Amino acid sequence: MPSQKKTTETTKTNGKRQREPLKSLILYHLFKWSVVSPTLHTYFRGRIYGAEHVPQEGPLVITSNHASNFDPPLLSNCMRRPVAFMAKEELFQVPVLKQAISLYGAYPVKRGSSDRQALRAALEYLEHGWATGIFLQGTRSKDGRIHSPKLGAALIAAKAQAPIVPVCLWGTHEIFSGKSNIPRSVPVTVRIGEAIAPPKTTHREDLQATTDYCAQVINQMHDLGR
Repeated sequence: MPSQKKTTETTKTNGKRQREPLKSLILYHLFKWSVVSPTLHTYFRGRIYGAEHVPQEGPLVITSNHASNFDPPLLSNCMRRPVAFMAKEELFQVPVLKQAISLYGAYPVKRGSSDRQALRAALEYLEHGWATGIFLQGTRSKDGRIHSPKLGAALIAAKAQAPIVPVCLWGTHEIFSGKSNIPRSVPVTVRIGEAIAPPKTTHREDLQATTDYCAQVINQMHDLGR
């Protein structure tokens, strides 16, 4: 089982702290405090546990369960720093939106493209001190739990030697119900676990051990419920 550790040291390059660009930090906080945080805390009656586990500087892999399109902004909101997620390439063809989501940390991935493109993009963001978000199962699950975790988050963490922070989003699987496109006002709880050391190698057995441990931690937090 991989060991857990709290990450407190600041990653530095050439003596300088690694951080997201200032303009990205500004946009992140504007969007967070004007839209996402009020929505989470009022409409979804949000609760957040473990925010102190998130290092505020340096490369970081955020991995979580996934059950709703609301997950990326809600997760990023609770990290207190921007989190780079992959987004459909088509979104980057829309004027203004392209600049906005790029500043917020989104990076384009073509539909049906290989995982290598996403891997390279994620590693590039990590090299520049960003936190990168990877859904552990890759696709959404109906009950919010992780049933079939993929090795992507562990592989990226291993290549970048970046710590992994496991996160559980509880309740987002109930935001949309039936055929309605209107999000329901359901209670949402976000639990953030302690940072986990990255796999020492990219060998499959090391990646699998870290992946299984992340899935175990996230599902255990999900079992805590509200």
